[in-house]
Amino acid sequence: MELGIYSFADRHRDPSTGEQVPVATALAQTLERIRLADELGLAFYGLGEHHLEDFAISSPATVLAAAASVTERITLSSAVTVLSTEDPVRLYQQFTTLDQLSRGRAELLAGRGSFTESFPLFGASLRDYDELFEEKLELLLRLDRENPITWSGRFRAPLEDVSVFPRPYRGRLRVSVGTGGNPESSIRAGVLGLPVVYAVIGGEPERFAPLVDLYRRAGEAAGHTPEDLHVTMGGIGLVARESQRAKDAFYPYWLETMKYGARARGWAVPSRSDYDAWAEGARSIFAGSPDEVAERMISVGRLVGADRYAMQMDWSGVPHRLVMEGIELLGTEVLPRVRAELG
Repeated sequence: MELGIYSFADRHRDPSTGEQVPVATALAQTLERIRLADELGLAFYGLGEHHLEDFAISSPATVLAAAASVTERITLSSAVTVLSTEDPVRLYQQFTTLDQLSRGRAELLAGRGSFTESFPLFGASLRDYDELFEEKLELLLRLDRENPITWSGRFRAPLEDVSVFPRPYRGRLRVSVGTGGNPESSIRAGVLGLPVVYAVIGGEPERFAPLVDLYRRAGEAAGHTPEDLHVTMGGIGLVARESQRAKDAFYPYWLETMKYGARARGWAVPSRSDYDAWAEGARSIFAGSPDEVAERMISVGRLVGADRYAMQMDWSGVPHRLVMEGIELLGTEVLPRVRAELG
């Protein structure tokens, strides 16, 4: 199993001080974190796309290109790209350019996104939510497999015997599909033979096991071998030397995210006792010691047969020093334990 990091470059106001990290600082800290992850041998680092004031990254490809210049081995991914409101041709060029800059280390993680602010921003209608994603994913994959390409659809001008450059460094671009737990997304990824990424932002990761099984069965029914089908599990939390320190440090920032969700989507704000239950033994919140987090990753990895586990530690602006410490421990202590058990 490979380990890596996902990040939204979150810069919500600190719940203790009220301070907000400037965009330039958040971007510089992001590059510092990616460089450290690369040095420690973590396998991938993904950056999410948002178009809101409290997040520093609206253009993941731009920041990943900067990261390519300060890293050597780590895969550089979006997490996710909101494909429904992108032009697949321009997006493909951005990531194949990144792929050439990094000599084959680019990955495009396509999804619908957990926010919808990009729809009015780029003139897309939420009425076309499903159709936009399906059509644009189909075009993106054909761009990767056909050059020149002839194509027509509903949401952009047709292409007639058009060549698109640059091409990927090794001939094909790694394109994955992200989902928060939609069964149709699992089936689609399986049928297409694409890697799937499960964003586990609440609840126990075991509940995704039936979706992983659905993904694999759909893939094998479509003619793909088990070796073609790759699963990444995502988890939120923080790794610290002492378990309780990790839990106490992560709690106020996790709570800010829950409050944000309550305002935006009508969630009930969980209590501290709820949090403690979910964080106990890294049950659903991976806040704990290296041993605790490693054991949980191993148990979930065995259950779902995951190839990768991604940690997201900067929720609501967890301070940079804590995130850096978490990355250090993930690379130096969690990774060796996971590798010893799962290879």
